[in-house]
Amino acid sequence: MIIGTAGHIDHGKTTLVRALTGVDTDRLPEEKRRGISIELGYAYLHAPDGVSLGFVDVPGHERLLHTMLAGATGIDHALLVVAADDGVMPQTREHFAVVALLGVREATVAITKIDRIDAGVREARLAEVRAGIAALLAPTPLAGAPMLAVSATTGEGIDALRERLLDVARQERAREDGLAFRLAVDRSFSLSGVGTVVTGTVFSGTVRIGDELRIAPGSRMVRVRGIHAQNQQAESAHAGQRCALALAGIGKDEVHRGEWVCAPSVALASARIDVLLTLWPDEAKPLRSGATVHAHLGASDVMASVALLDRDALAPGETALAQLVLREPVGAWHGDRGVLRDASATRTVAGVHVLDPFAPVRYRRTPERLRTLAAWAVDDRAARVTALLHNAPMGIDTAQVVRALSLADEEALPLPADAVRIGHTAIARSHLGVLEEQIAERLADFHRTAPDEVGPDARRLKRLAGPRTDDTLWRHALDELVARGTLVRSGTWLHLPDHAARLNEAEQKLAQKLLPRLADGGFDPPWVRDLAKDCAASEAMVRQTLASLARRGETFQVVKDLYYPLATVERLAAIARDCLDGPAGLEAASFRDATGLGRKRAIQLLEFFDRVGYTRRVKDTHLLRPDTSLFGAKP
Repeated sequence: MIIGTAGHIDHGKTTLVRALTGVDTDRLPEEKRRGISIELGYAYLHAPDGVSLGFVDVPGHERLLHTMLAGATGIDHALLVVAADDGVMPQTREHFAVVALLGVREATVAITKIDRIDAGVREARLAEVRAGIAALLAPTPLAGAPMLAVSATTGEGIDALRERLLDVARQERAREDGLAFRLAVDRSFSLSGVGTVVTGTVFSGTVRIGDELRIAPGSRMVRVRGIHAQNQQAESAHAGQRCALALAGIGKDEVHRGEWVCAPSVALASARIDVLLTLWPDEAKPLRSGATVHAHLGASDVMASVALLDRDALAPGETALAQLVLREPVGAWHGDRGVLRDASATRTVAGVHVLDPFAPVRYRRTPERLRTLAAWAVDDRAARVTALLHNAPMGIDTAQVVRALSLADEEALPLPADAVRIGHTAIARSHLGVLEEQIAERLADFHRTAPDEVGPDARRLKRLAGPRTDDTLWRHALDELVARGTLVRSGTWLHLPDHAARLNEAEQKLAQKLLPRLADGGFDPPWVRDLAKDCAASEAMVRQTLASLARRGETFQVVKDLYYPLATVERLAAIARDCLDGPAGLEAASFRDATGLGRKRAIQLLEFFDRVGYTRRVKDTHLLRPDTSLFGAKP
């Protein structure tokens, strides 16, 4: 358990921690000279029954609040220190605001320096101080926190306070299971014979000697060569403990306060984070979208702008959905809590609860996105995942959700019974059914608008029916439709079953004459009227037969009454690919020269390639679609 201390500007809280633990948390000469805490201080209390407490002594001065925040994040229990002679001070109020906004739900109040109060007025003064503290705590979850009067100088009340804190530590705290290891770095230094050491609060999971970890943000890998948990040498450390890790593979100047040491599977760097934002009730005016703030997440302090998502202004005491647009990436995971201070870093204005660390740049205020954020805000993990799944028509990226939730592996992701898992995508069975219906409908539309084409290839159909669908999910949906007979594959083309042409006896006989003549025509095959004369058939019968062959994928109509056989189209497509070997793209003149055709015919063929999804036109050039598999292209 970690105990945070907060108080006014003097050595009262540091003296109190020393009285409780015997450890002086002020290490720097300047701290001892000036009588104030400047850096984070650490002390530990180990009880005979094996229970241990870790104290984080945080600075009280308002100019050092960024340091206080680095130490306060991730604590289980706050020790609020108020001097009996001074009472509640402005710094006390802000430190308390920080603790409340960080979501700390347990606290103990130590009323110190009672030896400075004359015995005759002590009880009256203590009653007055208790009333002030009670008023401060009343509107928050910390209301009713026990208050103990103590004197670090005389020792009065110290034993009772110590026992109170140890009793708190003895209470088992329910922690989420299945989480990966994460430690927020608040200090980095080097020890002779040990190497680089980082300290911080373990937010989740367990770490053991020999584990490979990653520094986030970034891609630096390290190995754990030693562990001190609660200031004692250990083989492992777990969530809730103060921890020091000796790391191999990195220098002390390569890891800094604000970074994370975490399991590689959950390492991330977020520049946009969607959050629940609560404006502190004592703020004088509403918070407006676009405000610039200091965002304190984990042990980091980074400038950010606030974009409110469901309103334009937020009144004091209210909570709203918002996106933090950060000036530089930080590590942040779902459920993490943070604090916002104003742009000048003079006061604490709001608290945030991280919902989605993979916040989108676009469409962040759409009704669909707001419903997704409402799903992220669900408390229970299983219910949260179910809500996310049912609000995702194209499914969810399970690997990304696992990382956002800082889960140890995908097995810890509680998918509901109706989920269909395909690779790293999961989708509700109902949504998969809707996608399959949409595919069939778009394919029917395609057949109506292009009756002479056999159908699109899989990539072109994806652009028509599900452009935002994950590739693995898309292939699964197509495979299911083909297996049920809803779709038919003919080569690389997809079509509805009744669209495939079946040649009657007359068409079969005529096709045996038409196909060789089309092939013999090379890059300039005969027109319908010429084929009709050569084969002694009516133009209507030739058109009907060629259209049937086109629906079978054996011929392609480039322009009205001009058909090319498949083999010729594949040769022309290969020439087009060869002419596309540069960033400038394919122009009609180069294709004309490569094929020996006239400019008009070359343009007609290029427009045909654009139409069927083999190429796309960009101004006066044509580029090969990177996702096409038509005519021998490799996507």
